Amino acid sequence: MHRIAAMLLAFVFVIGAQAQPPFKRNTAEEYITMWKEVAVKKMKEHGIPCSITLAQGLLESGNGNSVLARESNNHFGIKCTPDWKGGRAYHDDDVKNDCFRAYRDAADCFEDHSQFLKRQRYAKLFELKTTDYKGWAHGLKDAGYATDPHYPRKLIELIERYELYKLDEGVDVAYKPIGKDTPKPAPERRSRRGAVGGDVIHIGAGRDIEVFEGRIKFVRAKSGDTFRKLAADLEMTHGMLARWNDMDKESSLTEGQIIFIQPKRSTPKSATIHTVQQGETLWSISQQYGIKLSKLAKYNGIDKDASVKSGQTIALKKVRR
Repeated sequence: MHRIAAMLLAFVFVIGAQAQPPFKRNTAEEYITMWKEVAVKKMKEHGIPCSITLAQGLLESGNGNSVLARESNNHFGIKCTPDWKGGRAYHDDDVKNDCFRAYRDAADCFEDHSQFLKRQRYAKLFELKTTDYKGWAHGLKDAGYATDPHYPRKLIELIERYELYKLDEGVDVAYKPIGKDTPKPAPERRSRRGAVGGDVIHIGAGRDIEVFEGRIKFVRAKSGDTFRKLAADLEMTHGMLARWNDMDKESSLTEGQIIFIQPKRSTPKSATIHTVQQGETLWSISQQYGIKLSKLAKYNGIDKDASVKSGQTIALKKVRR
């Protein structure tokens, strides 16, 4: 009876989840329009450049589309600290089930972000003018706000692309709505089965960084790409990229192919089994679900280069006996 009840509960949960309408993804321009007044207000209250606040929000929340922003009103990826008394949300990040702050209203998050930056470690930043967005961007990195060595560049690119520096100078910014005479943006690109479209970060060399299942960053290969070319564009090493994708560093890449730029995980976020389709390999399944090939082989008691047959069931997690 308990098993039947659990199955019914799971069925109801799935049906309920499917009934939820898809949320409308914000563009960067929509995000800025939505939050620029709050950011300007915080600049006047605390002395933090509006452009920096908005650029961090755009980058950290993927234009407000991330799960953390939508479900917890956390636009800056602020994690829990021992003194935090508010709401909490748990997501895999540096460690499994990392604790992030959750807010009743996103405006509270903007205030908390300002208070967060008023800590002693960021004190030197407040010696800069609010119009010195480049100084603030580099200062945040120097003070340890982010471990990404390219964090300042990403903030500066966003600020200059959307002219956010004008807000620091007291000049409003507005964006032309999409109409008949305005080119429409490319349709949203989604990953193949097993990959969940998430935040998209635009970087140099025309590369878009997307997020798989909300936790592993990846890019899509272009025609003529190699690991060496990808590594050069991303300022990484081609051997590391190949290793994260369980491939040889001299392997050829096909257009549209998902290439993870972070290590894959030991298990997928939700799926537990996979039924092999015609033409699939154990490696292609590992890429499809963002699982390390060695782990997938171990779960199924086979070699990494073992053949799989159409209709065969592949365990995506360790089988409990």
